[in-house]
Amino acid sequence: MDRMEETMMFKAVGDEGISARDILQKVYAALQEKGYDPINQMVGYLMSGDPVYITSHNQARSMIRKLERFELIEELVRTYLQEK
Repeated sequence: MDRMEETMMFKAVGDEGISARDILQKVYAALQEKGYDPINQMVGYLMSGDPVYITSHNQARSMIRKLERFELIEELVRTYLQEK
């Protein structure tokens, strides 16, 4: 089989130690500390992709941008359904 027709898996090197769950919890805490409604702010970010919904306090904005929005939504759905 021609190697050009194979699907390759790509794994980014870097912050393998921090999970989507950890990022969501840290961002939630940072938003709460700054007096924002964390749920509204995070929904705004997930819907729009605009990082201004997330505070830069405690590096929350840079942390949340390390993952694609679909990865964060996937974690939220997985957690929600596992708790039901």
